[in-house]
Amino acid sequence: MRLLPLDDGSVVTWGYDGNGGDSTAVQAQLKQVQQIQASIGSFAAIRDDGSVVSWGNPTFGSDSRTVQHQLKNVQQVQASYGAFAAILGDGSVVSWGDANYGGDSREVQHQLKSVQHIQASNSAFAAILDDGSVVTWGDPKYGGDSGPVQNQLKNCRMCSKSRPLLELLPPFSRIS
Repeated sequence: MRLLPLDDGSVVTWGYDGNGGDSTAVQAQLKQVQQIQASIGSFAAIRDDGSVVSWGNPTFGSDSRTVQHQLKNVQQVQASYGAFAAILGDGSVVSWGDANYGGDSREVQHQLKSVQHIQASNSAFAAILDDGSVVTWGDPKYGGDSGPVQNQLKNCRMCSKSRPLLELLPPFSRIS
């Protein structure tokens, strides 16, 4: 599947229909798109009005119907292999998709306040809060459980998708 955002804010897709290559069902909504994220088989697009349009394979996070009413004033979307997480304007987070890939953040939802940035691995998410602390959820094998090092996750800064989660640690930190 492929997509191409155009200068006018619309999106053109092609490729395997079942994994987002066919966006016909949502094409009318794919206007004024600011940001697009892709899981392995789905897409989520933030529009100028802060709403989100998702399409593709439901197994990989395309079905946002259960949280669509919450997806207002979205500032950032991040994708794992099969789920999405969105930061809202008030700093809270909405996630959807396969729980095995981080699509269910209910267990840590009470901690997801004042979120500044979200990063994803294959099957987990890490949210950096405004106080520099980190909240994680998803598959523990992929970083979804930061419990053993939580006391070291202070004063963290943003990292890119290509940098490992360990680089979130403050300078000179060591995990023992």
